[in-house]
Amino acid sequence: MELIHTSEGKKLYRDGDRLVKSFDSSYSKAGILNEALNQARVEETGLNIPKVLGVSVIDGCWSLTWEYIDGETLESLMQKHPDKTDEYLNFFVDLQIRMSKEKVPLLGHLRDKMHAKISASAFPATVRYDLHVRLDGLPRHKKLCHGDFQPSNVIITKDGTPYIIDWSHATQGNGSADVARTYLIFKLQGKDELAEKYLKLFCAKTDTAIQYVQRILPIVAASQSVKKKPEEQEFLAKWVNVCDWQ
Repeated sequence: MELIHTSEGKKLYRDGDRLVKSFDSSYSKAGILNEALNQARVEETGLNIPKVLGVSVIDGCWSLTWEYIDGETLESLMQKHPDKTDEYLNFFVDLQIRMSKEKVPLLGHLRDKMHAKISASAFPATVRYDLHVRLDGLPRHKKLCHGDFQPSNVIITKDGTPYIIDWSHATQGNGSADVARTYLIFKLQGKDELAEKYLKLFCAKTDTAIQYVQRILPIVAASQSVKKKPEEQEFLAKWVNVCDWQ
């Protein structure tokens, strides 16, 4: 097997037409198996995603095996061709809209996950209470939510077919919360102009009020804070406290 990528606690290997993702002991067995289950459930939609081929233990590490998708990430293409940013962004938003139309009734619920993360955050009880109330006030949808939808998680094959990867955070729920998370990811990456373009474009294409997505941002920022990345905490705290609590 050829090692092609390393990140904290994970290694990716290519084995011919297969991709093997190996986890170290910092990942729980339950979390790894849940990632495989999430992806298997999303396979039942009409979306292009790599199929799960196996779950195993390799050299003492839990590992997942998928189809290897030969192509280039949308993030890489956007970096190589900055003149095509608007074209790629349109493609990205259309793909997210297509994804959100899918239903996967056996996935966990985004609302439950968000409530748990708010409770686990380090914000004062009064702030957590307001976040819980705000979350409960959102319309109850059952749209497919990716949880980490960004250009690096979209692979474009040579014939132009888009594959969405990394379904470890998939849930069903309010699609605008998924949009808020994508917007926040761009902001955390320092891509402020792209973040604003993305949000305006998505809202224009779906006839969604920008203010509606903005009301969800404090909830998403609080859930992101649970990852406890020091470089993000001050930025996220500003987003959590940005709105008037009513």
